[in-house]
Amino acid sequence: MLIIPKKTPPVETHWQKELANSFTTLDSLLQYLQIDPSSLPPALSNDVFSNNNNINIIPTQNDISIIEQHSNARRLFPMRVPKPFADLMQQSNWYDPLLQQVVPQQAEFVDKLGFVVDPLQEQNGTTAGLIHKYKSRVLLLVRGGCAINCRYCFRRHFPYQDNQLGQAQYQSVLEYINNDTNINEVIFSGGDPLMANDKQLAKLAQKVDNITHIKRLRIHTRLPVVIPSRVNNELLAWLTNLRIKPIIVLHINHKNEIGEALIEKTKMLKQAGVTLLNQSVLLKNINDSAEAICELSEALFEANILPYYLHMFDPVKGAAHFDVSKPDAQKIMAKVITRLPGFLVPKLVQELPRQPGKTPIDLGLEP
Repeated sequence: MLIIPKKTPPVETHWQKELANSFTTLDSLLQYLQIDPSSLPPALSNDVFSNNNNINIIPTQNDISIIEQHSNARRLFPMRVPKPFADLMQQSNWYDPLLQQVVPQQAEFVDKLGFVVDPLQEQNGTTAGLIHKYKSRVLLLVRGGCAINCRYCFRRHFPYQDNQLGQAQYQSVLEYINNDTNINEVIFSGGDPLMANDKQLAKLAQKVDNITHIKRLRIHTRLPVVIPSRVNNELLAWLTNLRIKPIIVLHINHKNEIGEALIEKTKMLKQAGVTLLNQSVLLKNINDSAEAICELSEALFEANILPYYLHMFDPVKGAAHFDVSKPDAQKIMAKVITRLPGFLVPKLVQELPRQPGKTPIDLGLEP
């Protein structure tokens, strides 16, 4: 008798296993991308110093290699790059726009005036794990860690250890939300809230769902971009069981971050009734051109994601080399609005401490 073997469907790698196998050293990532360390530019290039006053450089040893000088920045902020995100990078290209977002660089030791540890003044909240800056919305720091450590992160110095939510703290936060009927939207943030397991997220989301004056649950996450397998059946199940409207705001800065795996996952989220938006940060040498922003917006729409915000860079200590000036940002967006339909133009905004909402940047187009 001929036995026909049963065809086994491919098994998707569990996202936590992919997370555990992330690159945490510059040597290992450059080796994977086949980048010759000897081809790296000087650790501190001249453009770091251009037009910058009041800069203090923390000295490093002159007798160590360029790669070691860059690697030293891991002491300021740990390195973590998941393999699925590294697979989207160009081989043998140190200047790849995805790579440049995540590699430690000696420029992080540049101490520029005005770049501070807490640029949005979030670290002195009255309720641990909760940020309530806007009247109708409240943000919960569900998890402190991220799947990827972006070097420009405005919360790279945030004291997550002081804002961890245990069961008692969650109850206190939920009571706070329940008692303030001005709040109609809850935002899961972090870190990255999807670093929590789905059982925990489903339980928390259901409790938020039970608060009658809440209309929407928004989730700010980068995890599906850097590890697409995070969008699994468990996540889709609890998202579809909510009364309130689920919204996922992804964080994508460059069109090359949108791979086929992510596109498949956004289809699944869309079919589950999730509204998909994107917010980007304007970053020097990453996406600081009208062409890059237009290409990103077009790629987002093809992946069922609407452009939402383009943020001016938050002046966080250790990341001044990513900063794009306001005049340059205005020029870029003035070109963008001539090339894209309005629904694909992200709002250029700046988040300022103690303001009741995002501050739109005037493009100065009036005659």
